[in-house]
Amino acid sequence: MLDVCLPGTGGTVPRFDRFLACCYMRFEGRGLLIDCGEGTQLAVKKAGFSLGKIELILLTHFHADHCSGLPGLLLSMGNEGRTDPLLICGPKGVDEIVKCLTVVAQELPFRIRTRALGDFDTVEAAGFSVTAFALKHSCPCLGYDVRIRRGGKFDVEKAQRNGVPQRLWSKLQRGERLEGFGPEDVLGDARRGIHVTYATDTRPMEIISTMATDADLLVCEGMFERDKADRARESAHCTMEEAARLARDAGCAKLWLTHFSPALPDPTVCFAEAQAVFPGAELGYDGIAEVIRFEEI
Repeated sequence: MLDVCLPGTGGTVPRFDRFLACCYMRFEGRGLLIDCGEGTQLAVKKAGFSLGKIELILLTHFHADHCSGLPGLLLSMGNEGRTDPLLICGPKGVDEIVKCLTVVAQELPFRIRTRALGDFDTVEAAGFSVTAFALKHSCPCLGYDVRIRRGGKFDVEKAQRNGVPQRLWSKLQRGERLEGFGPEDVLGDARRGIHVTYATDTRPMEIISTMATDADLLVCEGMFERDKADRARESAHCTMEEAARLARDAGCAKLWLTHFSPALPDPTVCFAEAQAVFPGAELGYDGIAEVIRFEEI
């Protein structure tokens, strides 16, 4: 199962009642964090998740509300005793951005690795398979398609047919390769895993729906109400209604709206615009969380 949470749902600047937009996922005790604006370490803790479990940080782009909280987060992780290395990925230039931001956090007790991602690059880390895809914003920006892969069921008949010694069955089932045998010799066809797509900041793009096809959850910005459609186009953002169309076209199970404008203190006043297009839409709020389970097969 996968825990998914939005510790913050705001855009541009934090409000007293709303942290900046970010997403925390946890699978088998290992964490992934998307974006890290000012105060993110507080948002994650308030939502009830551990900073120490984060093994992968994905930055969508380098506007301050999505990366300026990195020094504080890293220092908090170090103060809590972290020593394991940390991987930070983002668009081209992530190496330099992280280097600059960590000037004020130089005495960290763990090593940071960075990796620049391009369109459709994939990173495998902490049990997650993540594919980056380019969005349309005022600077280079990436969306992230997150998958939890799931192998096939153990097949006794297949193992016996392939002559696999019984003493190797459990290890092969866990993914090891031994004595010329591999998992494919004892497992059936791969089963459906878990699928979450994250997209912010961006104008609506067909690629978002394509990546989110049949997803368990699409997390997409809904920064503006319909009346601010011109403002959304000018600033390269989405309205709630536009995000709902993307979710509808993707055929995903659920949409969480996030990254609300600071000028929209009460997003509920225009939420009906999204729900009319896609009934599976939900209005994100700081701390919204859900457990996504594997299908019973």
